[in-house]
Amino acid sequence: MPRGKFSNHKGRSRRFTNPEELEEERKKEEQKKKWRQQHGDESSEESEDDKKISEESDSDEESSEEEETHKAKGVSNLIEIENPNRVQKKTKKLSTLNTADLTVKPQLSRREREEIERQKDQANYQKLHAEGKTDQARADLARLAIIRQQREEARKRREAEQKEKEEASKAKTAATNKALGKK
Repeated sequence: MPRGKFSNHKGRSRRFTNPEELEEERKKEEQKKKWRQQHGDESSEESEDDKKISEESDSDEESSEEEETHKAKGVSNLIEIENPNRVQKKTKKLSTLNTADLTVKPQLSRREREEIERQKDQANYQKLHAEGKTDQARADLARLAIIRQQREEARKRREAEQKEKEEASKAKTAATNKALGKK
């Protein structure tokens, strides 16, 4: 049993509507509805109720779509607004994809284009350098020719010195053998 004057936590006692009052209210609503139908003055609320009743007899898909449009409050059902920031994912079928779009090269940025040009120029320069058509290649070949000539002269000089040493050693051995009286 509740203590004190009030019976619930909100501070008031509960009040229940009598079933007779509910029945009387329902009858009044039906009379108003009939009167409006006779005079041709249906309110938008009642027409929506009638539509919902007729929609229930239709297929489930159609009724669910139409009920969603009727659930809008205020003037929002009059104004159709589409959020430009909302991105709706669209599924693509393989048959609808254009193969021509896949073969087109993607647009390159300025840095990427410059890097590709730099690589092409470097490859072209290496090719010309290998053929000996660049200034640096000509200078390198001239230097190489001078070095080859110097190495050839050094080789000839070493061979000449070696021959002189051999002749000197032969002459010495011959002189010692002559001095000793050997043949």
